Amino acid sequence: MSTIAWIALGSLAAWLWLLLGQGFFWRTDQRLPRRGAPGEWPPPEGRVPGSARWPSVVIVVPARDEAGVLPESLPSLLRQDYPGEASVILVDDGSTDGTGPLARELSVRCDGLPLTVTSPGEPGPGWTGKLWALRHGIALARAERPEYLLLTDADIAHEPDSLRELVAAARTNGLDLVSQMARLRVATVWEQLVVPAFVYFFAQLYPFRWINKERPWATAAAGGCVLLRTDAAERAGIPESVRQAVIDDVAVARAVRRAGGRVWLGLADRVDSIRPYPRLTDLWRMVSRSAYAQLRHNPLLLAGTVAGLAVVYLAPPVALCVAWLAPDAPGGAVAGWAGFLAWAVMAGTYLPMLRYYGQPPGMALLLPFTALLYLLMTVDSAVQHYRGRGAAWKGRTYARPDPAPGRRGGTA
Repeated sequence: MSTIAWIALGSLAAWLWLLLGQGFFWRTDQRLPRRGAPGEWPPPEGRVPGSARWPSVVIVVPARDEAGVLPESLPSLLRQDYPGEASVILVDDGSTDGTGPLARELSVRCDGLPLTVTSPGEPGPGWTGKLWALRHGIALARAERPEYLLLTDADIAHEPDSLRELVAAARTNGLDLVSQMARLRVATVWEQLVVPAFVYFFAQLYPFRWINKERPWATAAAGGCVLLRTDAAERAGIPESVRQAVIDDVAVARAVRRAGGRVWLGLADRVDSIRPYPRLTDLWRMVSRSAYAQLRHNPLLLAGTVAGLAVVYLAPPVALCVAWLAPDAPGGAVAGWAGFLAWAVMAGTYLPMLRYYGQPPGMALLLPFTALLYLLMTVDSAVQHYRGRGAAWKGRTYARPDPAPGRRGGTA
């Protein structure tokens, strides 16, 4: 058989494995687990059962130049319908657009949960900006001795019952970290093409079912919405233990799990990202700023990722086109059928994510093109890294971090 036929067969085999052997990553049914009433909650480990009260929570919001989204996101936090004690700390991380004063103004207008606005100054040596802001916010929060911390980004809007549902899920199921992948905006053509695939690829890399197993096979979180038990954060040394992480959400989840905590991750129904990415360049920057960091700045992992994306996503349509244009070529029929079946499985696994985002099913056929874009974004991420401009975000550029003390990388 021809080389393209063998590649097409390899792609088909890969897709059959992804369909059945990768934690059913393509399904979208991992939503918040059962939420019982306070009287049904088991007591936290090491504590005796107490009154059926709602635990205290402090919401920590790192914000850098977020005046454009705060009028929609911050009121959604201040107006949380939460039965227990709750407050909000917004950490103004060196903003130049009036983020801090706007937050104070919104707090007066909303007359909801109490808000503290603070600023940590420039990041200390060895700290990324967001984690430096979280360090400052968490330190202030601990002075209030809350039972839980809700770490949420400034571009995330929460429905009024979001905090109540998160806490109930954590307490009912004995979870130390509960994270929801916020539903991202899909208003423009480029967002519709790229955003659902972003979540699809993330779930393929970190299958939610594997994360949520009693004996987990993977660990990850989504940084836009993380409810974290304060005791678990202290045991895990958060945020100091992950201070250099560019992909901070995954690093936090791994630290919690290494400290013996239970982690859960799923898709959100009532938590939405309102940040717009109207142009391809906006989405390109969003993906490429951390893609090479995800590969641990390793050229061999980069080469393997590029080859894998090419074989798994690009080979099926290429094989089908080759078979159609040269049907009598050696192995042409095998290449055509293998390419067709692999593309069909690929599109079928993408349909649930498209439904979750309310997109037409026909867009599933465009997944190879979207994968090509992600391949190019990943290569560009490596190029920018070696040019000294890797992991750039809002005026800051982070060099490749040195391993944290006592760590030698991590596993999925």
